Formats: sequence, structure tokens, C-alpha cells
Amino acid sequence: MDIKEIKSERVAEKYYKINHPSGLTIYVYPKEGYNSAYAIFGTRYGSINTKFSVDDGETITVPDGIAHYLEHKLFESEDGDAFVRYAQTGANANAYTSFEKTCYLFSCTEKFDESLEILLDFVQSPYFTAQTVAKEQGIIGQEIKMYDDAPDWRVMFNMLENMYHNHPVKIDIAGTVESIAEITAEKLYEVYNVFYNLNNMVLCVSGNVTVDKVLKTADRLLKPSEKHTIHNVFENEPYEIVKPYVEQEFSVSMPIFNLGFKEKADCVKGDAQAAHTDILLFLLASETSELYRKLLDANLINSSFSYELFDGPGYCSVIFGGESREPQKAAEMIKDYIVKLKENGIDKEEFEIAKKSIYGDTVASLNSVDTISNILADYHFKGNNMFDYIDEIANATIEDVTKRLDCMLDVDVNNCTLSVVKPIQDGEK
Repeated sequence: MDIKEIKSERVAEKYYKINHPSGLTIYVYPKEGYNSAYAIFGTRYGSINTKFSVDDGETITVPDGIAHYLEHKLFESEDGDAFVRYAQTGANANAYTSFEKTCYLFSCTEKFDESLEILLDFVQSPYFTAQTVAKEQGIIGQEIKMYDDAPDWRVMFNMLENMYHNHPVKIDIAGTVESIAEITAEKLYEVYNVFYNLNNMVLCVSGNVTVDKVLKTADRLLKPSEKHTIHNVFENEPYEIVKPYVEQEFSVSMPIFNLGFKEKADCVKGDAQAAHTDILLFLLASETSELYRKLLDANLINSSFSYELFDGPGYCSVIFGGESREPQKAAEMIKDYIVKLKENGIDKEEFEIAKKSIYGDTVASLNSVDTISNILADYHFKGNNMFDYIDEIANATIEDVTKRLDCMLDVDVNNCTLSVVKPIQDGEK
């Protein structure tokens, strides 16, 4: 077994990376003096992985929403529901499916060994029947309808549909009522056997834990997996967007907008580019930025305004959004500001504020066991390193961040799109 200690002299912290004989990669981040522990068991399998092949086999296509469906079903077993078992240990458990991964997690202040045993057991013990699969269709169908009625969800997916021609990131994570009707027990087992291979997974544990404690349970419960190469198949995606504007009426008191800038896939790759991009976006649109103040003074945004880098396998974009009385004017002000920033360059004082803020927030996050485990999982799947990222922030120069600005945020009408959800007009249902 390969156990590697990973240290940071800069923040005086350390964690351990274990290449387990089963094929699973395990991260253990002990936090001395902490009473709680947090564990996350994840697989590199999300809603976008609907076309794939294994080794040199033929391409397999599965229904939209099957990764999310599988997440729901995995909690069930012949012996009962995993949540019932967690109730006996007092752990707080949950799970989620994103575009590129599915994760199962728990937090606890006692009975960590028993809770970890539950996690490793049920995730490795699928139990699907025609009857249990059919029962879930109505439940997830209602969940899909609920999200269809959520304005924040719709404004984002309307934007993604306007941005991406072919990439499945534009499809709702839960799929559609029609697509989940195609899911069978056999198809669930098929994707489970491909993506829930331990070589494709990661376990991240932090808090009141030790390597020995984690390995004692892992050695007993992990089932060795034969390593295979999974090839995800994505259709060619043009750099240009589909169209620049979309709107939808909803029962909202104020319009909501998402302004998305489509970037090239893998635009942000590695710790250095990630750090420099985070600094750039902070100095551009955080609450301390000139743009934020201008938008606020013009009464074009409120405290709901936000920004994010939205990236994953085969897709990347930068999104600004929130409530606005005049979303088109807000979008134009954002684009105009970006153009001027590219022309005039980054202010040195604003760069230093952004750099210090990102560094401080990142180091402060190391005080949260759930944040640590989630970051370790995210970075593992992206091939990044937590401490290297912190070093890249500390060492970033204004020239580094300017390079990111030069190759991102294309304000051309063919590369950014505005999605608006607006109040229903009088007289309309």
C-alpha cells in the first residue's frame, strides 16, 4: 500500500494520500482538536456521462438522468434503507449528483467507524429490481417538475441551452420525465459496473480521524476492482454559442438573469490557471470591485448578484447573475466593463486586494472539515492539488492574471448569451 504525506509549509498543514490495493484513492486530512468528522465517497460519474465506452469496446448510450436516478436507488438494499442505518449512529448523511460526479457523504461527532462502514457498504452493494426502479420513477418525476417550476434553475438551463449546441451539460441533471421512463434495473447495473469501479472513485475523510482508523475499516470492506479505461464520448462542440438571448415568464417579483461567457473546453487547466482565474473573477465582480459598485449605484443589481467559473469535462464558461430590474442594461454594463478592463489593464491595487482575499478565504476554508473533504474530491477528479493551488495564489503576479483576462471573457455576440426570467405580464396566466 502506498501512503504519501502531503505537507504545506506555507499553511502548516498536512494530509495523506493513499493508493489502496483495491484501486481506490483515499485522502485523510486529520484535524487535531476537532470533534467532528466528514467523509465523502465519490465517483467520476455525472449527468454528462451518457455516451461512453470501456477499454476498446463499442459506444454505449444510456438515458439522460440515469446517474441521478442511480444515486437515489443506491441507498436501498435488501436489508433496508441506508438512512435508517445512519439514524442508529447519529450521522447526518446525504448525496448529490452533479454534471461530472456523484458523491455520498456523512458528518458525525461520534461512531465514526460505524458510519464509515455504512458508507463503504451500501455504495458497494447495489440492489435494483424492476419493482423498486418503477417506484422511483414517480418520485423523480415529481422532482423534475419541481425544478422546472424553479426560476433560478430555469434561468440557468435556458442559458446553457443557448450556449451549448451538443454538449450534454445543457440537459437537466435529473433528465426528463420521458428519459427516466427508459431506465431499467439492467441499465442501472450496466452503468454501476462501469463507473462505480473503485479505480474511478475517491474517498476523502477529514476531521477527528487518523489514517489507521480509516484504513482499518477500508481494508475490511473495500472490494478490489479490475482497472478499466473509460472513454467518455462527447460530440464536437463549436466555440460559438447557439443564440445570444432567451427569456421566460415566471411568477417572480423581479427579473432574474444569467449572463454566460462561453470559453474553450479546458480553458482553465491546472492549479496555476485555476488560481489566476479565481483572482481575476474576484477583482472583476466581487463586492469590493468597481464593477459591483457601479451596478449597485445604477440600481441594476442587489445583494443576490454572483459570479462563478463553471467548468468540467468538455465545457467551460463564466457566469454572472442575480436579480435585476433591467437585466439587459446590467448585462451591457458588465460587458462594457470587461472591454475597458482589457483595454486599460488591471489596476495594481485591485489586484492585490483580490489576491489577498482569495488567499485568505482559501486558507480559512481549511478550518471546515466538510469544505476540506469536498475540495479534496473536486481536486482529485480535476487532477489538481490543494496546497499547490494555495501556493499559486500566493505567488500570482498581475501579469499572470492579465494573461487569463486576455484569453477569457470574449464579449463578442457569438460567445456570450443572456438568459432572463421575468415576471408574468398582467392578463397572462
